[in-house]
Amino acid sequence: MAPLGLIRGLLLAGGAATRFGGAKLLARASDNPAPIGARAARSLVAGVGNALAVVRPGDEALARALREAGCEVLESPDSPRGLGASLAAGVKASREAAGWVVALADMPRILPATHRAVTAALGRGAKLAAAVDASGRRGHPVGFSADLYADLAALDGDEGARSVVELNRAWLEVVRVDDPGIFFDVDTPGDLAG
Repeated sequence: MAPLGLIRGLLLAGGAATRFGGAKLLARASDNPAPIGARAARSLVAGVGNALAVVRPGDEALARALREAGCEVLESPDSPRGLGASLAAGVKASREAAGWVVALADMPRILPATHRAVTAALGRGAKLAAAVDASGRRGHPVGFSADLYADLAALDGDEGARSVVELNRAWLEVVRVDDPGIFFDVDTPGDLAG
């Protein structure tokens, strides 16, 4: 458990990877020998200082890889219901946090500096913060203060936190970064081609 008031990294790693054909987060890209889930975890831990990864029950190989990358791991029986359910489980399991920097485990190219920048925005008092590129296009990660706990804890299904972001758009602090990784995710084996 993290100290009271700490901003937590929250890595969502409980998806079924149906478009990929399974075991996506243990796959390796041609440009890096580490599993993509572990790469995403290492970046989040390096940028935030800690992370809780939410995985499906019984996914022992992934849980082990994420622990080795520095994450605490939560096996959530809610994960099969979708991204929103995984996010809610992670937030509920880290209720003591001052906020969460939420990242997706299939986005291995986000730089630690990007996670650090979103964390810093929360640390300065932002209620909602998102990485954006120079044009203002929003990507990942997204940061949420504990003020949004109830909204996040109520999520379910596969939508993720989009509804929470839209509902609280007036509080959104954009965090400009030079990081194309905020848009890159792995959906199919072809995406691993470096």
